[in-house]
Amino acid sequence: MGSKQIAQETFDDAVQENITEFEMDPEEAVREAVQQFESQGVDLSNIVKAVRPPASENGQRQKHQILLTLDALGSTVAESDVAELPEQLSAFAAQCKEQLAFRYLAGQNGAYPVVFSACQLASGDRDLLLQAFSTLSALLDGQPDLLDAAAQAPNRQDFVKGGILPLLTGAIIQHGNSADVVRTAASALRIMTFDDDIRVPFGHAHDHAKMIVLENDGLRVLIEAAKAFMDNSGVLSELCATLSRLSVRNEFCQEIVDLGGLNFMVTLLADCMDHPDVVKQVLSAIRAVAGNDDVKDAIVDAGGTDLIVLAISHHLGNPQICEQGCAALCMLALRKPENCSVIMEGGGALAALQAMKAHPQEVAVQKQACMLIRNLVSRSRDFSQPILEMGAENLITEARAAHRDCDDVARAALRDLGCKVELRELWTGQKGSLAQ
Repeated sequence: MGSKQIAQETFDDAVQENITEFEMDPEEAVREAVQQFESQGVDLSNIVKAVRPPASENGQRQKHQILLTLDALGSTVAESDVAELPEQLSAFAAQCKEQLAFRYLAGQNGAYPVVFSACQLASGDRDLLLQAFSTLSALLDGQPDLLDAAAQAPNRQDFVKGGILPLLTGAIIQHGNSADVVRTAASALRIMTFDDDIRVPFGHAHDHAKMIVLENDGLRVLIEAAKAFMDNSGVLSELCATLSRLSVRNEFCQEIVDLGGLNFMVTLLADCMDHPDVVKQVLSAIRAVAGNDDVKDAIVDAGGTDLIVLAISHHLGNPQICEQGCAALCMLALRKPENCSVIMEGGGALAALQAMKAHPQEVAVQKQACMLIRNLVSRSRDFSQPILEMGAENLITEARAAHRDCDDVARAALRDLGCKVELRELWTGQKGSLAQ
């Protein structure tokens, strides 16, 4: 598959040119355009390979059918026409399920906020709500980044004020046997914990997370939902991702453990070790709940450290897993000498150094590994010599030289390992005196 991609407009223009300039029939024009772009190494997986209707008499370009269907759904939502909503949702979902290209084109043209608004409109009818969430799931299939795209997402604060949180947790409770609904509703809850605008100094993401937990019993809802899908890694991965976003307070982390959330995370990590996307989400969740010192001990007691080390080693070529794995071990080691011993005995330091060696250009990996090494030796100096014998000094020094963002953590790690550390020259007010 080619690595280059083109816009739908570019493909449509090529098809139209084949029809008008070379007098090809529509099917032949599409085939020729496909061959033309694929021969150039273009990936057409996101392209609707069909002839767009000809321009209207006033010269206005017509739309592909999926966008016409989206427009109809948008009008229904805008007019709050609940009676018409089932038919429009059904038509849009059916086309989304046909192929990724349809979903992609719809997503690029604002489908997510339209369908999410349809979920709000359907909130008073259980069957209609299920249909709306199923439609949202169909749209997101294969393109979960739609949830994260600020340009696509409607204002989250408006949704929260409009009562979306109890709607989402209620959907999980009422339709707990539907993988599509649970996964999609959990994703939506997670997105409600993101800030709408990074330019705003005081967002509401933290407040939204607290509302999900305290006012909507979100932790219990998510963990109970997980019990119905212990053989569905996709649903469990999404639930883990959402739980990690809700671990914003010490007591929330503890509640996740008390409700059995840690057990399912550890089980999921063990059972899905060959699935990198799942592993990354579980490591992120473990890292989040390990912010609580008591939870650190629970993770270690559950065998979490060995599984984290195994995940790093098993996916050594994956920088995201290496980063999250080192970060999770770093949290477990913080202020916990006993845990440091377990991590050392389990090969955690060696795994972190191997990750540094495998990803010298990945600043996040280098940074988390340096922080882990420092935490391991800051209260347990007996570990310094074994870690130095693994080659830590050279790797940390190289990270410090290659990445300015690593300077502080690398210097601290070297200092606590007992190495001689040369300080970077601080700014003296003279031009050119900053280290380059």
